[in-house]
Order: sequence, then C-alpha cells, then structure tokens
Amino acid sequence: MPGRGSICIAAVALAAAWASGRGLAAEEAAVVSPDGRVRCQALLREGKPACSVTFRNKAVIETSPLVITVDGVALTDGVEAGQAAAYEVNETYPWRGVHAQAVNRCNGVRIPLRHVKSGTGYTLEIRAFDDGVALRWVVPGGAAPRVPDEEGTAFLIPAGSTVWYHDLGGHYEAVHARKGVADVEAGQWAAPPLTLKLPEGAGYASITEAALANYSGMALQADGRRGFNLVLGHKHPVSYPYRLRYKDEIERVSRPAAISGTITSPWRVIIVGADLNALVNSDIVHNLCPPADPALFPKGTDTEWIRPGRAVWRYLDGGGSTLDDMKAFSRMAGQLGFEYHVIEGFWSRWSDAEIRDLADYSRRQGVGLWFWKHSRDLRTPESREAFFKRLHDLGVVGAKIDFFDHEHRDVVDLYAAMLRDAARHRVMVNFHGSNKPTGEARTWPNELVREAVRGMESSRLKERARHDATLPFTRFLAGHADYTPVHFGSRRGDTTWAHQVATAAVFTAPLLTYGAHPQTILDNPCAPMIKSIPAAWDETVVLPFSEIGEVAAFARRRGDAWFLAIVNGPAARTVKMPLSFLGAGDYRAMLVRDAKDEAAAVTIENATLKRSDWLNIELRDGGGFIARFSRN
Repeated sequence: MPGRGSICIAAVALAAAWASGRGLAAEEAAVVSPDGRVRCQALLREGKPACSVTFRNKAVIETSPLVITVDGVALTDGVEAGQAAAYEVNETYPWRGVHAQAVNRCNGVRIPLRHVKSGTGYTLEIRAFDDGVALRWVVPGGAAPRVPDEEGTAFLIPAGSTVWYHDLGGHYEAVHARKGVADVEAGQWAAPPLTLKLPEGAGYASITEAALANYSGMALQADGRRGFNLVLGHKHPVSYPYRLRYKDEIERVSRPAAISGTITSPWRVIIVGADLNALVNSDIVHNLCPPADPALFPKGTDTEWIRPGRAVWRYLDGGGSTLDDMKAFSRMAGQLGFEYHVIEGFWSRWSDAEIRDLADYSRRQGVGLWFWKHSRDLRTPESREAFFKRLHDLGVVGAKIDFFDHEHRDVVDLYAAMLRDAARHRVMVNFHGSNKPTGEARTWPNELVREAVRGMESSRLKERARHDATLPFTRFLAGHADYTPVHFGSRRGDTTWAHQVATAAVFTAPLLTYGAHPQTILDNPCAPMIKSIPAAWDETVVLPFSEIGEVAAFARRRGDAWFLAIVNGPAARTVKMPLSFLGAGDYRAMLVRDAKDEAAAVTIENATLKRSDWLNIELRDGGGFIARFSRN
C-alpha cells in the first residue's frame, strides 16, 4: 500500500518536472489511492496542465486538459510549478442514507502553480480515494471581486464506454438516455452525475461535483469526440422551469458571477468502482464538504432536532385542503407510524392559531409538519428570519422550499443562506425545483432531502420501469432525492404495485415522502410492509445482477432487519437470489411479489428463512419484489 512518503516523493517529482515543462512518466506524477488501485496522473503539455485517471491500470479518464480562466486570463496557459505538499485524510463520521457511517480516506497533494505572464499564483489540489478522484482550484485574492469566467476542464472518456445522461431542458428533472460514447453528438448537454460503464469489464465511473458553495454549478457539454467539457452555470441553457418563472432574470443569471476574496472551485469528482455496489456506497461527494458547525449542530448529523423519517403528502392522490382534512392526514400518518406530514402552500390561508392547533394535534399523533414555500419569497435575510422563526414558534419542524431552477452562483448562495437561517431556528429543509446535491448535507445536516429528479410529480411519464431502474446508478450517486415514490394509480405508468413499493426501499431519501394517499396505503395489502420501511439505512449492498436501466436490486439493513428490494425494468425476468447477506440464525420473512396476471395486485407470503436459503423470484415487465427479514 502506498504510504505518505511515496506520495510526497511523487508530488515533489511532479513539481520539479512541471517547472521544467517536461512530460512526466506515470510513476513520477501520480497521486495514488490508499489501496493503490486508483491513480491520478498530472502533467504539463506545452505549459498547460492536464490529468488522467486510471483504475486497476485501465483508463477511466484519458489525458484531458485542466482549464481555469479568471477575469479573461487563462491561468492555465503557460504555468510554472512550485514545491508540492502531500497529505493524508483518514476519518469516519456518522452519516445517513445509504449507510450509517462514512469513511473518508485518501491521499492528497496541493501543487502551487504560477501563471507566468500575469504572475498570478494559485493551487491545484488533487485527492485520490479508493473509489475515485477529486480535484479543485484555489486562487487567492483580496477584497476586489474577480470573475471566474470559465472552467474548461474536460473529461475524455475511453472508447467503447457506455454513458447515461440527461440534458438541462427540465433542469435536473429529466429521463436519462443510454448511448455509446462515440454516439454522443457535439453540443449535447449532460446534467451531472454522468455515469459510464467502462469497456472490457474495467468497471464503472460517474462524474459530478462536490462542495458547491460561493460558485456556479457545473454541467457537462459533449464535444462529439468522446469528451465532455465542464461548463459553469452562466453558460448553461436556461431550463424551461426557469424561463417559466423568472423570465425577467434570465439576463442576470447569464452573466458570470464575481467573487470577492479567495476563489475556491467546487471539487470535480470522478467516482470509480469495479461494480455498481462500489458506486452506490461511495462517500466521496460528502467527504469533500466541510463538517457541520458545532455551534448550530452540536452532534452533527445526530443533532437531536434533526430526524430522518417518512411523510404523507396530499398532492398526487387526492384529498381536501381544509384544516380538518390535514388533521385527518396527520392522523393517518400516525396510523402508518410515519413521522411527518408535508403540506403545500394552502397552509398560508390559515391563522397562526389554526396552524398551532394543527401542529399540536399532529404532535399528539407523533407527526411533525413541513410547510411549502416559494424560494422567491425568501431572498432577503429579513424574509428568511421571519419565515423560519414563525415556523419554529408555531411548532412546524420543516420547510419544503421550491422553484430554484438554475445553478448560477446567486442561486447557489441562496441554498446556503436558507440552510443557515433555518438551522438557527431548528428547522429542517427539503429543496424542490433544485439542482443536484453536492454533499451539502454534511455541512448542513438540516437538509434532509432535495428533489433534482424526475419523480412521481411527472404525470406524463408513463415509461417508469426503465427510468426507475436507472436512477439508483445515475442521479442518486450525487446523494438523496425526493422522488415521492409509491403510487397505486395511473401515475405508476408501466410498473406494478410490487415495483412501486420496492422503490421506497431502493431510492435514498432521509425524508421519505410517499406519493400515495395515506388511506390508500392503509387499505393496500402492502401496508404492513410499507409501515416497516425506514427512511435511512445502516448498510446497503447492491446485488451483482443489477444492471443500469434493466434491474436494480438492493439488500439494505436497518438494525437487525434486512430488506431485499428489486426494481425491474421493462423486460420480464426470473432471478435466483441467495440470501447470503443475512446474518446467522433464522429470520421471519415477509415477501411481496408481483401477481402473475395483474399489475395492480401483489401476492404476499410469510416464511422462515436463513442465509443458506435461495429465493426464486419471477419479475413481470416493470415488476418488482420486496422482502423483509426480521430476527426470530
């Protein structure tokens, strides 16, 4: 295993070689992961920095240019390097979602660079993890604002790779396309994460960003030659939702944003793994974010007033909007054992006394309230202070804040301001109409979930089977998503009831809001299963027969209970499933299967099983399966 000394030697050799402008051998310029399998090689090409990434000695990202431009000056065009500094990170910390403990272990290097013509000094920082690579720019500065016009870093994907991506027309609410990388035409946009399957069994990778703060978000644009170029928010095509809601602000967000002080780019992340299990269990995105402020979050993710949970929601499946109607929803949430009730904007018609009455009634059911709010109404410190203080004083525990629809730095700053001001009043947050997560929940653990996905709200999406089997290995690699799963009516499209229930256990959402009316859930034969599905997990295993867009199969553990959930794509299949993920001893099992002749029905079995047993599972087209295994 490479130690600190070997990384330091590589870093020093890198600095010396860059300063002379010579090309580098891989062993001279590599930042290597602790297990030695991931390697990021940096080099100069005619005075311009570039890098490549390999996994087990096979290409993940071929040699690609690294570009940053500030105030119209390409700082990466003609550079010299100074003395590099190597370091290690090795920590664990509590987490929620895919698993309960995050592991942050990497080798890193900071390489001082100087743009020769202007004399501007700055730093390229690279980290190599066992499951990927991250890099970022740090450009020191003073009080005078400067503009990072462009970050033209490219990612050249190996020939023969398959990619999954969607464009920016709906911001982050779209359906992924699957293409061979050679078939991606120049100019096509990709909203991160961009997932790829490498050729010849070399594994998988996904490109995204982390620690997005005080900066515009990134998207990727294809060059038609296997490359995807990083493009900052002001150059993104304006999404339909933004044009619809903010047509008078398009000119403003189409200008690059000025930054005072040090310019620190987000981390550019390439998650890498031999299989889909490695991608899903990667902690890289949140590892790259600062930990929470203990003054606001004394126990970080485990701070007492922050609790993952399940929620009912009156929006997609009928129900009234009076105060009494909402009391009924809270009562049914309590009957389901759910922790929360999300209420849309009609709450604003009620007086404070009525809201307090509803909050008190809901609390007696064991249910906390979340209230919806338009982001436009919370752009000033005064408006945020008034809103979050009012929620806290009335006993409302969370805010669902909607309609961001862009990644300009001004919008990115608004997320952080809302999370900070909400935390001061102990209010949890769910962002809708939002961009992808970039690990913010480590810094702001009061962010329980954000949307950034084409979910159950999209009534026109009828081909859900492939979409649902794609999302766990694309969008969800960036972090939690508020799909609002589970619907037993026509919104389920080409999927079965068992498929719908399985999505609640496959999609990661620490605020797990159900799309179905709570009475419909209570009346469904799957109700006992649904009541038992948690919102956060201690352990996740992606099963080997999973295939992007075809089938997503997860074994997930909460405490002593295991769940086996399978979301099938559009083709029927039969799988023989070993239960080797279970612990020793017997388990009481409840199994929910597709009904053979009816998509809107299930068959339910109860059995006693152990880890040496196998299950034979027949999945309909668009079908699913979910089982719960509890200790005897």
